[in-house]
Amino acid sequence: MPRRVLARTVGVVAAMAVALAVAPLASTAQAHSAASGTLSFSGDAGEPMSGGRSYEYTAGAVQLFDVQGGTEGNGLTVAIDADQGTLWRLIVAAPDGQKLTEGTTYSGAKQWPDAQPEDPELVFSGTDNGTEKWCNTNSGSFTIEHIAFGPYGYIRELDATFEQYCNGSTVPLRGAVHAVMPEPPVELAMGMNADPEGTVDVPEGKITVGGTVTCNKPASVSLTGQVFQIQKKGTPGASYQTTVACTPGAPVPWSVSLTSQEPGTSFQPGTATTRSRARADDRDYPVAVDTGQQESQVTLSKG
Repeated sequence: MPRRVLARTVGVVAAMAVALAVAPLASTAQAHSAASGTLSFSGDAGEPMSGGRSYEYTAGAVQLFDVQGGTEGNGLTVAIDADQGTLWRLIVAAPDGQKLTEGTTYSGAKQWPDAQPEDPELVFSGTDNGTEKWCNTNSGSFTIEHIAFGPYGYIRELDATFEQYCNGSTVPLRGAVHAVMPEPPVELAMGMNADPEGTVDVPEGKITVGGTVTCNKPASVSLTGQVFQIQKKGTPGASYQTTVACTPGAPVPWSVSLTSQEPGTSFQPGTATTRSRARADDRDYPVAVDTGQQESQVTLSKG
């Protein structure tokens, strides 16, 4: 999801009802609880978000402590769900086209819709014991003291500080986040094979063809393809789509049964051509794995 769209989405959600569990970055697939981490923030009297109090949340002592980054490393979200009615979200992003960089202070940060493409973005909002807290306008800065990335913008480690002025207040909210996330999950690897043998029921012309899929972690694999057979009097053909629940460890079989979709034709014993393709979303990263189209020959025997 583009950074501006992300900030706009979170801003609207916050304004409507932060009490509802705000989802992590839409550009990532699955939340992961931090191995260790703290989020702390405070403000003096008159600061709208903190009400002049200090807060600190520790990974392991809250329901959710998650740090997620976008695929291009441009921004990140820190999500804290403390208990029923208490949650906080910190969103920071570098200017458009830039990657968050260790040792950099991003000044002049704003939130959507005030932030322009050349501006960094900062949004801190939440719900404190059932009371919604957000800024209609804000300004501030944040410093990325340390950041380590994994695949597709996965945040492995983060040390950052931030300062936010909410709704024109001259009293700042100051905070810090330190997090170590679990080791990045393995990226999805997937394979597909078509069986060289199939069956055909005569005279109905119903064929059954199949194959196997392999994967290195669980995945819902979408299989699409076509089967056609060149005959003297015509070319029977059919398309198919099916889904396979792939699990690692051994090839997972799949099969489909088809009749020709071409009028006046039917499959017969003999050689046919299959064109198959497998696709699956990586459950841990915002990416899909695609085998590409694979063409092979299948021998159809009477079933």
